[in-house]
Amino acid sequence: MAARIKKLSSTFVWILLGLLIAGLAGFGATNLSGTVRTVAKVGSETVSVDDYARELQREIRAVEAQTGRSLQMSDAAAMGLDRQVLSRLVALASIDNEVSELGLSVGDEKLQQEILAIPAFQGIDGKFDRETYRFALEQAGIDEAAFEADLRAEAARTLVQSAVIGGVEMPDTLVNTLTDFVAARRSFTMATLTEADLAAPLPDPDDAALRAHYDAHPDRFTLPETKKITYVTLTPEMILDQVEIDEDALRALYRERAEEFSVPERRLIERLVFADEAAASGAMAQIEVGGSTFEALVEGRGLSLSDVDMGDMTAGNLGEAAAAVFAAEVGDVVGPLPSDLGPALYRVNGRLEARETPFEEARGELREELAAERARRLIETRAEAIDDLLAGGATLEELAEETDMELGQIDWTADSFEGAAAYDAFRAAARSVSIEDFPEVAFLEDGGVFALRLDDTLPPRPEPFDAARDRVIEGLTLEQTEAALTAQAEALVKELKKTGDFTATGLDVKVEAGMTRGAYLDGTPPDFMAKVFEMEPGAYRVIAGGDRVHVLRLDAALPPEETADLARLRSGFGQELDQALAQALFEAFARDAQLRAGPTVDQRALNAVQSSFQ
Repeated sequence: MAARIKKLSSTFVWILLGLLIAGLAGFGATNLSGTVRTVAKVGSETVSVDDYARELQREIRAVEAQTGRSLQMSDAAAMGLDRQVLSRLVALASIDNEVSELGLSVGDEKLQQEILAIPAFQGIDGKFDRETYRFALEQAGIDEAAFEADLRAEAARTLVQSAVIGGVEMPDTLVNTLTDFVAARRSFTMATLTEADLAAPLPDPDDAALRAHYDAHPDRFTLPETKKITYVTLTPEMILDQVEIDEDALRALYRERAEEFSVPERRLIERLVFADEAAASGAMAQIEVGGSTFEALVEGRGLSLSDVDMGDMTAGNLGEAAAAVFAAEVGDVVGPLPSDLGPALYRVNGRLEARETPFEEARGELREELAAERARRLIETRAEAIDDLLAGGATLEELAEETDMELGQIDWTADSFEGAAAYDAFRAAARSVSIEDFPEVAFLEDGGVFALRLDDTLPPRPEPFDAARDRVIEGLTLEQTEAALTAQAEALVKELKKTGDFTATGLDVKVEAGMTRGAYLDGTPPDFMAKVFEMEPGAYRVIAGGDRVHVLRLDAALPPEETADLARLRSGFGQELDQALAQALFEAFARDAQLRAGPTVDQRALNAVQSSFQ
């Protein structure tokens, strides 16, 4: 109850969430006495019918808010919400029982401090307000005695939590081991072979080789699940010629957008404001004699040029400074001049000429905008009639004949993004449509409407060889290229082990120093650095990556570089590991408390509560 008003500590929240994993395993399902005031008994504590109903209702409302639809009790049960709520309440009651066994409690003074500190109970002056307190609890459906009892129990739980997890720390050895693993570095020399380095051109693959490659890799030549969909669409663009736009409407829109079509002359400027006229004059004098620059003055104030950049400004934006600023050349610094913040120096960085767009030039753009808007409204008025036709049994084909809608067909997959599938709404509908669904009107992002019908669903299936032939050739060629380059690289490694001279290979050679596991080198496969870290210093290795093959020698295995980033990484690991250990300890404590409390559930009471949600 109090948890609805006062947020628990973040530490306690994730600990309690961990308890959900335990579920109701080990609960003794039995009928208690004939009363239906409690749904569970946990040691000396109980879970009341009201608490269970309130928490279950809160969970259901949370799901409804996320999904935007009403959730029936049967659906909530199928999702396991009822068991989750009961599990959470039993876990809390188990801890309360342990607190009671230990004889822990919070005094009235501490309870008062907790209540006074809750913002929801404070008036406009920021102080506790008795009437606000009463009203907040009344709105939450909680009486004061029950709330204060729950808040007292919550505070006692926090005491137990602190006692269990206080001072918990993982050994430094584990923290340092993880840090060393993540931040370790490697230095290596690498030569790369490409198709251009092949000793001899690869022969063109024959049909037998292509067939063998096709048969060996069915996963590469499998068509995805495909939905054969028939659809009709009506978009604003399709009925623009049906929309009439009068001259007065065009001129009215032109006037509304006057700022867009009549743009005054502007300047790109930076402004540095000073405390008084003397300081601004002194700074300008330094610039004039060459003793300083505008950039230096900005940096001397602890600012960056982005801090003083005003962007493009009109004369009207600059007030009394406009005349001098607009008379200056690009690159000039002028001032001191007045500004709304005090005396300032202005630097002119660019000049933007005035731009006037006559009505006749803007007419086409304005008409297109107005026509599109009116076409969208026209479609809105027709949508209901189209939906009525569908409801009356009209097919999509008949709809296309009787209305302006256009008929289409698409073999839709999750990778379809062309034509009607370019619309998010269409893709969402295509993804969810089933063979039992009847077509219905839905809106597109541009104000158009559509309806679709699923004609058939084709399961994943082999792509015909002839259709996949180009990709089969590409795949086999890549495979053969990698094999040939790898063979050359292996021969090269034997030579390098004798000479150690990468430059003698005539290949593109790179020396990389201090690379971490997370480093990325352009043109290398995703697991490149992982394979580098498998090597011992002085070892050679060939790493293939399709049309590129790399020959490496590991030159050095280096420890992490001691930097501020490394210190932050080590500290982050320490905090995460400490939290993980604290969570594990408290979960073990809570689980043990639950087992010793021997929770029993009144199934009849649970059924009675759940039936009230029907």
